[in-house]
Amino acid sequence: MKFNTKTIHGGQENIDPAYQSVMPPIYQTSTYAQSTPGGHNGFEYSRSGNPTRHALEKAIASIENANYGLAFGSGLAAIDAVMKLLKPGDEVVSTNDLYGGTYRLFTQIYEKFGIKFKFIGMEKASEIEKHISENTKLIWAETPTNPMLNIIDIEALAKTAKKHELLLAVDNTFATPYLQLPIDLGADIVMHSATKYLGGHSDVVMGVLAVKDKALADKLYFIQNASGGVAGPQDSFLVLRGIKTLHLRMQRHCENGKAVAEYLAQHPKVDKVYWPGFETHPNHEIAKKQMRDFGGMLSFTTKNNSLEEAISFVEKLKVFTLAESLGGVESLAGHPASMTHASIPAEERVKTGVVDSLVRLSVGVEDKEDLINDLKQALG
Repeated sequence: MKFNTKTIHGGQENIDPAYQSVMPPIYQTSTYAQSTPGGHNGFEYSRSGNPTRHALEKAIASIENANYGLAFGSGLAAIDAVMKLLKPGDEVVSTNDLYGGTYRLFTQIYEKFGIKFKFIGMEKASEIEKHISENTKLIWAETPTNPMLNIIDIEALAKTAKKHELLLAVDNTFATPYLQLPIDLGADIVMHSATKYLGGHSDVVMGVLAVKDKALADKLYFIQNASGGVAGPQDSFLVLRGIKTLHLRMQRHCENGKAVAEYLAQHPKVDKVYWPGFETHPNHEIAKKQMRDFGGMLSFTTKNNSLEEAISFVEKLKVFTLAESLGGVESLAGHPASMTHASIPAEERVKTGVVDSLVRLSVGVEDKEDLINDLKQALG
């Protein structure tokens, strides 16, 4: 089954034998009747399993070419479950340019429990191995990264992970499975903030994991149930519905992202544009190799590299909305230093390029001419 068909049918079956509904119903129930103690039809309590969430989890596994999917109350809850695979003294090698919430979870929660983190640039695959120690258990990567749109070679990373018997987890939120399939490239765990492109309509908060190995999946299912950070049935229904149009939306996100990136690159008031579709992007060839297209996310700095200029720009936008998050049908603009990445110390942000003049755009599915005209008026 090809990807576009998978988004609609992948992992799905008619789960409502009573009425043969085309879409899985929202099972808004906490518990299920049993014929005898322990005698049930696969569901006993909705923290442990819910038919609507189960349908979503199967769909996630299908579109990621995995065998198992897990849905959580947020992207950070999904990452939290992965961290619970570790124990005090273990070490994680992570991307240095990553979502601020992930950085906060790692440094302000799990460092207190004795887990160590190394934040490194992963753009050069040959440089990663020297950061691995006998205590390293997990490599955590984002590609494209948030917000600098750096590209990491997943296949090379997987070879390094397997050589040292490490787990490799890839945050696939920016790319989505429409553009990139980390499991096929050797990753053990794929994570999404399903709030973003998978849901696609800015109306739900959720995180998901996809894995291929049964033993690993069983450990994560245990953590999911024991910790209880599960997704609810209404949210599961919304994300499942969003997945069914993922391929259509991503085509327009990519088309519009390209148009916006090219417009900004030639604008006299713009300094640098970060978008992996440019041939001048340091890892453009790797992006071409492991991605179907280059996505709808990009970042840029203004010519004067001033905070005031960046703030003025985002405040003047009319079609783009100044807001947190990304991946919805509507175009969004953000100022990472004061919004999504504010939890990262300023000196650490600047090292990775997250300067005060950086603006991040999530390019939506509107008419590209309207988006470009909006950028034009905001830049003056």
